[in-house]
Amino acid sequence: MGPKSERVYRTIREWIATGKYSPGSKLPSERALSEELEIGRTALRQVLAKLVTEGVVEVHGRSSYRVPDRSVTIEAPTDVEPWQIHGERTLYDNRWVTLSLVDVEPPGVERFEHHVVKLHHVAIAAVVDDRDRVLMMWRYRFVPGAFGWELPGGIVDPGEEPLQTAYREVEEETGWRPSALEHLVTYQPMVGMVDSPHEIFIGRGAKLVGEPTDLEEAGHIAWVPLADIPELMARGELMGSGTLVALLHLLGSRRAGTSPTSSA
Repeated sequence: MGPKSERVYRTIREWIATGKYSPGSKLPSERALSEELEIGRTALRQVLAKLVTEGVVEVHGRSSYRVPDRSVTIEAPTDVEPWQIHGERTLYDNRWVTLSLVDVEPPGVERFEHHVVKLHHVAIAAVVDDRDRVLMMWRYRFVPGAFGWELPGGIVDPGEEPLQTAYREVEEETGWRPSALEHLVTYQPMVGMVDSPHEIFIGRGAKLVGEPTDLEEAGHIAWVPLADIPELMARGELMGSGTLVALLHLLGSRRAGTSPTSSA
């Protein structure tokens, strides 16, 4: 986005952050916003598309926008007890993986030892360009013995923030430097047995700064149209839960009435 669009983007975000437009309230019409913010309708729609992708506003109808009402109607149960942990012993430990046996006691069940695998903290990024394409890598993974498309990402180094990791991994693995990344969600890919927090970031725009420097991790680099993602998913060509989580978010935003676009 250009300077004027960036100014309008920051202004609308500030309006919402300061409560000028509260959760559930509608934004002014595109015409009113265009006049008040002194920006053309096409550029304004690009700004609104970015805000929709980030979840700051949502689309209602053809060209109506409002602030999402994020109030939660369901309450967390208070009568469910946590498991008791009586101890833990390590069976195997190296720089990549730790395998432990944890002495646990679920409510109303006899104690038993549960295997727990501890892996690294991971950050993954989905970067979209102004043509509604996402930056991906075609790679071979020897564990499943298959090729597939993945988003760039990797291990969070000691002392590093996940956001820093996401920027670093995109550039190292693809040669593209993201213009902006924002946190989407943190989740556990196999919560019953594996501890490995995954941080997902979404970005709009990137600049080519060179060749990939992480030759072990880099694969064939391509900007994949978001329109192709459902078919790639059906063909089993999307690798990894982080890739699926991020792409499903992008598809959901796209179907809400806009495309996650920005200047590359």
